[in-house]
Amino acid sequence: MTYDTHGPAASPLAGHSRGGRRPTLAAVAQRAGVSLKTASRVLNQEPNVATATRERVQAAALALGFRRNAVAADLARGGASRLVGFVTGDLANPFYSALASGIERELRGRGLQLITASTDEDPERERALTEELVERRVGALVVTSTAREHPALRDELAGGLPVVLVDRPALDVEADTVVIDNRGGVRTAVSHLLARGHRRIGLVGDESRLWTFQERKEAFVATLAEAGIADPGRYVRDGAHDADRARAFVTELLSLDEPPTALVTANNKITVGALHALRDRQGSAVAERGQVALIGFDDFELADLLGVTVIGYDAAEMGRQAAALAMARAADPTRPAQLVVVPTLLVERGSGEVRPATSVPTR
Repeated sequence: MTYDTHGPAASPLAGHSRGGRRPTLAAVAQRAGVSLKTASRVLNQEPNVATATRERVQAAALALGFRRNAVAADLARGGASRLVGFVTGDLANPFYSALASGIERELRGRGLQLITASTDEDPERERALTEELVERRVGALVVTSTAREHPALRDELAGGLPVVLVDRPALDVEADTVVIDNRGGVRTAVSHLLARGHRRIGLVGDESRLWTFQERKEAFVATLAEAGIADPGRYVRDGAHDADRARAFVTELLSLDEPPTALVTANNKITVGALHALRDRQGSAVAERGQVALIGFDDFELADLLGVTVIGYDAAEMGRQAAALAMARAADPTRPAQLVVVPTLLVERGSGEVRPATSVPTR
């Protein structure tokens, strides 16, 4: 499996003090009249810096009250005291567990430890957890963000803390980021269903505010529109944050006078809810309308035994990539922000290969 790494995605980190409370490395460099890299080398006690330059940087740091993040420096040098924080959406979701596993494996090989905290997709809890982990002096943060704005992350980045966004980018900060090829995966799923004769295709997704669902929805609608399907958003439903809500949405869609003949479910929990709805449908009046094709975004346990076609990817490798970016950022705070896009793969198992019972005209 190959990974596309695009960079630079942003200019080197710019420094701003955290609400006036924490002078940044950038402020020290500016006061001393040196580059950010030179200031970093001096404060990390690296060799081969002119004595006059070293003294000037040290004087600037003292005057500003700059406090070096010793734990982040340990990350770069392989020191003894290391903690990395992972702020995740929902640990009950196997996707996040796989992410955490990948992060932990990469850190373990470097003698580092992972602290994991779940936001339950609550932006305010995300802010509180971020602050709490920083107070514990973590050397880096990996975050799957549910918030729209990220002032706390922006301040920590400016203060020199390595921060990596995984699965969802933070559009208001410049940070290393690892995401799935959401658009490519959905395009593959929809094209697969179109090729099998489906024209009434539904999408059941998560909260509309989440970047991942926005990407998947836009790709879904665009792919149908390009295929000449009128009103491509007709069967789109969002807000299915759990399996029960997804089950209700799918039940509602299949009860329409002209129900979709195929479904794309935007994450693993939604797929489980859809499977329950399809099971409920067996033996009912709507079952006479024929089988419904199903493709789920995210693989999940037992999907192979259940014959569920999915858009898969390596979630653990996403975590490993995120941890590696954090280590690289700790080693070189001035490196440009990197974007890693993890590819997806269509895994055919039967449910996505069902054809519509009768020919369905394009609307």
